[in-house]
Amino acid sequence: MGTRISEETKVKPKPLIKIGEMPIIWHIMKIYSHYGINDFVICCGYKGRMIKEFFEKNKESWNMEFVDTGLKTKTGGRLKQVKKYVNNSTFCFTYGDTVNNLNIKKLIEFHNNKKQIATVTACKPPEKYGVLELQKDRVIDFKEKQVRNDWVNGGFFVLEPKVFDYIKGNDTVWEKGPMEKLVKKGQLVAYKHSDFYQPMDTLSDKKILEKMWKEKNAPWKVWK
Repeated sequence: MGTRISEETKVKPKPLIKIGEMPIIWHIMKIYSHYGINDFVICCGYKGRMIKEFFEKNKESWNMEFVDTGLKTKTGGRLKQVKKYVNNSTFCFTYGDTVNNLNIKKLIEFHNNKKQIATVTACKPPEKYGVLELQKDRVIDFKEKQVRNDWVNGGFFVLEPKVFDYIKGNDTVWEKGPMEKLVKKGQLVAYKHSDFYQPMDTLSDKKILEKMWKEKNAPWKVWK
């Protein structure tokens, strides 16, 4: 629902909050497209119809599926609902409110080399969210919303279809049960990204991103 940035989300879903002239979800998808990924499944919820309407009016050369995953469905439940679109292959899973200058091609290569079920991008953002305790490149513990100067869950996952076995239903929070179980099984590894990372959780976060974009100093703009 994006309640921490309710100034904007009263009238639109969080992914449609704009940075410059375009919404943050467009920026995220442009990053992926730069690395050759042009097939997207959008897990829609709160005011999700508005996201579909935006892309109907703003055409891109992307293949997009818009799936209504329910108003109150949790993060894991939303992922479970789009299982059929994955086609039993490796796929990327990303939040709709975060940008960075991650090299997604290298992230996927790292995941393929590790041969585990899940890879999470570990970042060091200005504010701390889900803290990852690492041993070399393996995640050995995960604590959601822990405040600490450490590597954190920066989203931008690469996953194998087996990950769906770790998700029970609509009430499953991805960052709780599934990630915790993957940690215990030794199936969650971390790709360390120590460069730019910025979530957009609050109005001040939005202002930071807006300023960077306006000044043409947006590190996440990897496309031409």
